[in-house]
Amino acid sequence: MLKNLESGKVEFRSTEKFLLKLKKKFSGEDEKLVKVAELKKVEQEGRTIEKFVQKFRRVARKNGYEGRPLVEKFKRRINRVIRRKLIEKERPPTSTE
Repeated sequence: MLKNLESGKVEFRSTEKFLLKLKKKFSGEDEKLVKVAELKKVEQEGRTIEKFVQKFRRVARKNGYEGRPLVEKFKRRINRVIRRKLIEKERPPTSTE
């Protein structure tokens, strides 16, 4: 694509179409890293656990996380006090339910 563009063999009707093509060509791994980073930004902070769960699920679903990796990420994002109580349970949760 780049060689054709430099030689003038490729024309785009708009900058938007060019940028879309460029993004499709080079986005693969970067897109995955962005999704992982997006989930890492979700913290409980001052939210109630219910509000946090809603936000976490929304971001996780959008980014394709599920199963055990999702639960592990979830546990790392909740407040320490709640996390400790979950870990101390006889049967720790295996899902965000």
